[in-house]
Amino acid sequence: MNALTIRLCRTAGILLMGCWLSACGPQQLPPGLVYCSEGNPESFNPQLVTSGTTIDATSHQLYNRLVDYDDDSGKIVPGLAKAWHVSADGLSYRFELRKGVNFHSSKIFTPSRTLNADDVLFSFHRILDEDHPYHYVSRSGYPFFQSIDFADLVTSVTKLDDYRIEFHLSRPDASFLANLATDFAVILSREYAMQLLRAGTPEKLDQLAIGTGPFRLVEYVKNEYIRYRRHEGYWGKIPEIEMLVFDITSKSTVRLSKLITGDCSVSALPKAGELTRVSEHPQLVLDETAGLNVAFWAFNTQKQPFNDVRVRRALSHAIDKQNILRAVYQNSAIEAKGILPPTSWAYNSDAGTGLEFSPEKARQLLTEAGIDKLTIDIWAMPVARAYNPNALKTAELIQADLAKIGVKVNIISYDWSVFSQKLSHSDYDSVLIGWNADNSDPDNFFTPLLSCASVESGSNRSRWCNTEFDAMVRAAKAINDIRARTALYHEAEAMLAEQAPMMSFAHAKRMLLKSDQITGMHLSAFGGISFDRISIKSDKEQAH
Repeated sequence: MNALTIRLCRTAGILLMGCWLSACGPQQLPPGLVYCSEGNPESFNPQLVTSGTTIDATSHQLYNRLVDYDDDSGKIVPGLAKAWHVSADGLSYRFELRKGVNFHSSKIFTPSRTLNADDVLFSFHRILDEDHPYHYVSRSGYPFFQSIDFADLVTSVTKLDDYRIEFHLSRPDASFLANLATDFAVILSREYAMQLLRAGTPEKLDQLAIGTGPFRLVEYVKNEYIRYRRHEGYWGKIPEIEMLVFDITSKSTVRLSKLITGDCSVSALPKAGELTRVSEHPQLVLDETAGLNVAFWAFNTQKQPFNDVRVRRALSHAIDKQNILRAVYQNSAIEAKGILPPTSWAYNSDAGTGLEFSPEKARQLLTEAGIDKLTIDIWAMPVARAYNPNALKTAELIQADLAKIGVKVNIISYDWSVFSQKLSHSDYDSVLIGWNADNSDPDNFFTPLLSCASVESGSNRSRWCNTEFDAMVRAAKAINDIRARTALYHEAEAMLAEQAPMMSFAHAKRMLLKSDQITGMHLSAFGGISFDRISIKSDKEQAH
């Protein structure tokens, strides 16, 4: 058994979580679930990150948002706000909060009240107000909100009474509600924050998380596990499982082995090459859905020679995307023409025109740029993500393609926490990474990844800033007409194909492996993972 120190009891195939030996002795605990996750979270506050690993561990387990996105209906639905009203000019959004919403309690915090408007104001003022006592507690900033220029858009957030708040905008923004439904827009406890501030430990707000979500954080041991318990006072439907564990297992083959032996009931991010082995075990189920994501190779356009569009286009022409799809994805992804996947309502099948695979054009463009010999670094993620199950293998394939046009490649990788920290310093040539959308609005791809504001926030891995592109994307957000917005997004895709700040190469399926005893788990096309609706079949149900 690994360092989780969990005793797993299997009775007729039903996974029971016995006890935490270090904490509870021999007593038996009710059924729980172990999820084999792929890496360590950077924080326990999703406001501070864009990492999918962190989002999975935090957003839907520990927190709630004012509104949520229902991917079945494609609509914004109530969350902590039970109703909202938008003014006729699109500049004011008024929200009515639910009453009786409980925050978690922990060893160091017991709430004295339920959620109210003060908590919402605290959560957003922290992001917006540079004079807020918590604004600079986050050394990483608020990358998603900075990337969409949230502080410029929102002129104020005001409290009308204890259960009504109002956002005032500087301009209409068709993506505003969708952005409030993202995994990043969580609501924190002001009371907990003020207690920590008085104690001189404000940083604990983002480490020892307190939220309103279906589970509460109990313990985290880096590289080992995260332990959660059911939030008994949850305002929504209380989860059936009482305990939840993220077993941090970086290697995909080890995750699969643990799933087969029953050490995990659900496993993250299987590699396509492992799926034949899965078919040999009838007790395993593969869930998959078309993903609202993109995998890309970003060039640091603020470094030579990547500041030359001819070099960027040359490198893009040199890569055989179909070879990557065969070797890395093995029929679990489709080729990316541009940044938007086919599941987006603004998808353009002609995006990327002019950047087809052509080593001859690649050599010609390098010659035009005056480059005879070139050596570059490619940073490759050390962890699997839904959009790219094996970035290191992808880097090796790109390395081989570039060697054919005389470009030498050094592949660089680190432990995920080190990788993400170093990436934030922007001292890289290029990086293989990607993006999982949090809602279906096309802007969720363009602004967080390619706006000028997102250069400063760090989510723009190409560090490409083009004011004409920014104006185009902002104009698309200012109108509600779908046809007009789509036309603008097609123009934006054409500009990306011309300027080539990144090479998009795949839109991958989202895949999840689980025991056939697990029901009620919904795999969304986007966003983080959620365990609040999980059920574990009983012996009697299994027999039938």
